[in-house]
Amino acid sequence: MKFHFFIFILLIFFKPANACQCPLTELNQNELNKYDIIFKGKINFLKMNGKKSEVFFSVHELYKGMIGENFKIYFNKEDACKLKLRNGDEWIIYTNYYQIDNAKLDFCSRSRFYIKNLKEDFFAVNTGMSYDEEIKYLREKLGLHKLLKNSYKVENRNVIPNKKQFVIILLCSLLGVIFFIWVVGKALKN
Repeated sequence: MKFHFFIFILLIFFKPANACQCPLTELNQNELNKYDIIFKGKINFLKMNGKKSEVFFSVHELYKGMIGENFKIYFNKEDACKLKLRNGDEWIIYTNYYQIDNAKLDFCSRSRFYIKNLKEDFFAVNTGMSYDEEIKYLREKLGLHKLLKNSYKVENRNVIPNKKQFVIILLCSLLGVIFFIWVVGKALKN
């Protein structure tokens, strides 16, 4: 009877374990090509909002992409496999766009934070590279890129014209169509 009670208690409080493991990959050009944005930065602050939580970085070095001195990345705070983000931590971020000007932090990206004690740096054990070696590799292979002057916004890659520009474009297009019809009409009469 005690054995059955013990099993019953275990089943009530047992939660299935989530193994948050990602495939180990070597840092090479193919790995770097997987990401739209790669930078080194420091976390300024976090804004918790469930699945649409945000982390705000102050970017120190940009290796790939077009971003500003301050950069916002979305992440899922409710995800079982999430990176441990804390204010003031320095990170190397590898991320991709998931919307026009929004990036999303993925647990299985190569993103890592700086750990002062090399013996405790589990990233170095898993990847075979210390934080400083990875920074050196990124500088050599990708170089340093110039940061845009903006506040937590990515440079718009698709710019929508304002009302005045829209009217001008519409009128020019209309005049172009009328001119084309006139030229074709003249050519067909001759």
